[in-house]
Parts: sequence; C-alpha cells; structure tokens
Amino acid sequence: MTLDLSIYPQLLTALLPELVLSAWALVLLLVVAWRHRTASDARVAGWLTLVALATTAGAVWWLWWHSAHATGMAAMIAVDDFRFVSDWIFLGAALLTVLFSMRYLEREGLLAPEYYVLLVFATIGMMLMGGGDDLMVIFLGLELMSICLYALAGFNRRSPRAAEAGLKYFLLGAFASAFLLYGIALTYGATGTTNLSRIGVQVASLGLQHNPLLLLGVALLLIGFGFKVAAVPFHMWAPDVYDGSPTPVAGYMATAVKAAAFAALFRVVGEALAAVGAWREIVAGLAITTMVAGNLIALAQRSLKRMLAYSSVAHAGYLLVAVATGVAAGSAAFVFYLVAYSLTTLAAFALLAAKGRGGESDVQIDDLAGLAAQRPWLAFALTVCMLSLLGFPGTAASSASGTSWWRR
Repeated sequence: MTLDLSIYPQLLTALLPELVLSAWALVLLLVVAWRHRTASDARVAGWLTLVALATTAGAVWWLWWHSAHATGMAAMIAVDDFRFVSDWIFLGAALLTVLFSMRYLEREGLLAPEYYVLLVFATIGMMLMGGGDDLMVIFLGLELMSICLYALAGFNRRSPRAAEAGLKYFLLGAFASAFLLYGIALTYGATGTTNLSRIGVQVASLGLQHNPLLLLGVALLLIGFGFKVAAVPFHMWAPDVYDGSPTPVAGYMATAVKAAAFAALFRVVGEALAAVGAWREIVAGLAITTMVAGNLIALAQRSLKRMLAYSSVAHAGYLLVAVATGVAAGSAAFVFYLVAYSLTTLAAFALLAAKGRGGESDVQIDDLAGLAAQRPWLAFALTVCMLSLLGFPGTAASSASGTSWWRR
C-alpha cells in the first residue's frame, strides 16, 4: 500500500494507530470523569485501557500487513517497518504495565483511574517519537510523553519519595528538553529544515559535515537524548526517580520510555546525521562509559529497586552500541535486543512488586535469602530475570547481546 502523505486522507491512514489510540484516550477520559471513586471503577478503566492498546496494535498490524510505505515529498511522519515494530514494543510494554498495575494499585490504595489515562497519552507520545520523521514531531511526542510521566512518577501523593521523584524528574526533564530544543534550533539554522531526510540531503549536498553551527546542534541533541536514555554521565536522575515511583511506573520508564528515546535517537542519527561522522565517536564513548559505570554502580547497591535502576542504565550502554553503527544491521540488532530487554525488565519489576509492599523501596537484596523455600516459583522466575539481565548464556538478553555485537 503506497501512501502519498501530501493527500489528507492518505495522511490520516498513515496516522491510523495514533488516531485510534487518541480516540480511545478521549473515551477513557469520559469514563474516568464519570466513574472514579471505587476499586471497581479503576478496574473498568484498566480493562478499557487494555482494549485500547490491543486495538491500536491491530491498527499497526493492518498497516504492516499491507506493506504501507510513503511516497512523494518528505513528510513529518515515517511509514516503515522500523516504526511499526517500535509501536508494537511501546504498546506491548504499556499493555504489560497495565496488567500488573491493576492489582498493584488496589493493594497500595492508589485508586485514581487517571493513572491509565496518563499511560495512554504517554504511549501516544512514544509512538510519535518512534514514527516522527521531523525533529519537531519528535519533540512534541517527547513532551507529551514526559508531561504524563512527571505526573505518574509522583502518583502516590502520600509518599515523600514519590514527591521527590516527580520533582526531580520534572526539573531534569525540563533541562533535557531545553538542550534538545536548542539543538533543534541550531540544526535548523545550519540546514534550513527540521525534516530528518532533508537534513541528511542538505548536509551531504552543501558539505556541512564540519559546519560549527551544525556540530554544536548535534552535540546539544546528543546531550538531550543522553538525559532521556539515562546514559552516563546524564543518568543521575534515574535511580532516585525509579526508586520513588510506583513500581509499575518504574518498570514502564525503564522499558517503554527508554525504547521511545532510543527509537527517536536511532532515526535522527541514521537519517539526518549519517554524513556527520563526529557523532559516532561520541556515542561509542557514551556506550563504553555507560556499560562500565552502570554495572559497577549496580554491584554496590543493596536495594533491589535501585539495583534494577542502575541495571537499566547499563543496558542503555548496550543499546548505544547498536546506535553507534547507524546502519540497517544496527537497527535489526537494536530492535531484537530491545524486545528481549523490555520483557525481562518488566518481569523483574513485576516480581519485585509481588515481593514487596509500600513502593518496594525497602526491599533489600538480603531479604531474598530463603525465598526459594518460601515462594519457590517466585524465586525461580526472579532468578531467570536476573540471569537474563546479567547476560547469562541461554537467556534472552544474552542472545540479544550476542546479536548486537555480531551485527556490529
């Protein structure tokens, strides 16, 4: 199916998944405004959210099944397999988050169904980031996602840790957005466009590879994305925010949010900056620093939740290895690793939620002693998740790591 995005009906067809999920978000808003007082009301909102995510995944599948692709002039939205696979990852992570949020929210007494509305709008922002073919679309998607997550991080209003997490995330997220927006402005000043494909053409045709204005813009873009993916040395917000957030939200941020930021970064460097060689060395250096620092700091943690937070920082380094290639093989390794990492990390946070109470911030590694005797299946599942995150041979993450390095 060939879509000319300059024709309005065909543009709407290309945006079908985002439109479907936006329509469901409006329905969910009406339902939440009508029923928002009891645990039953929260469950209704949760089940509606699952239906919304499933139907949106069906819309993505419909476009993929018909081999949808864009033709004509460069547009602001991409229509390609990378976008479709990224959307499935975002929707899958959101669906799993909703599934283990429903019982968690009732257990913790967080019965505000607005939680699910925020999750849906955050997922829409992620889909715009993964499918955006223009820096402004990516930025708008980023802000839609971020604003929802600021509220989700501090969702437990009775917890001082949650208030601290929400405030830290808001302040550092605002700084990161400022860096990113300034980088977009400088890139526009150097190339005269914010469209990713056109930026690539302008850089190659006008010989802008060493243009100081463009290089400064690229540096600011990388700093902004570095904050969003929690790459060292821009990672300091992640442990405190993950620790203070409700555990399902922490798992969502460690997987879907990271996936969206990486998908946008991969598209920017692959389409717009392919001719600018300077970013490769920077990203490779960030990858090495992030892998080493993330793993070493994780070893020193006694809190299981903070250890998982630093583990997500380390895995950002592994994903940066795929980004540093900037080629088709790198994108294949990136997607494969991201699927394995998302499933494993969400499972680890879900098991942590099953083990602890009150936000799980006080669950220490020493508390796991004797777990196999008390709850053998929980201990077995947690062991598999930890071995997979460690890269143990035979697990999903180890296979993905091997694919990432082999592809490179």
